[in-house]
Amino acid sequence: MTSRSRSEAVAHNRRLKVTQVRSVINRPKDQKSTVRRLGLHRINDTVVKDDRPEIRGMIEKVRHLVEVEEVSAGESAKRSGGAKVEESS
Repeated sequence: MTSRSRSEAVAHNRRLKVTQVRSVINRPKDQKSTVRRLGLHRINDTVVKDDRPEIRGMIEKVRHLVEVEEVSAGESAKRSGGAKVEESS
């Protein structure tokens, strides 16, 4: 199994529920941009993203502004409630 197919297999099994918990006001532009590129626009916005290294890196950069939960792919569809479920390609 190649590293690419392994990461694709992981992405299909696990998802990350990302919630913005702090404001981006008075934060550097790169942090504001990262939060926006995650699909978050205001406090308490939630998105469900594939668990991939790129997304993990973005979350690490703004970890002080967001909360993260791991959810399984099936569970994210059931519990999305008000969450935006986005397919990351």
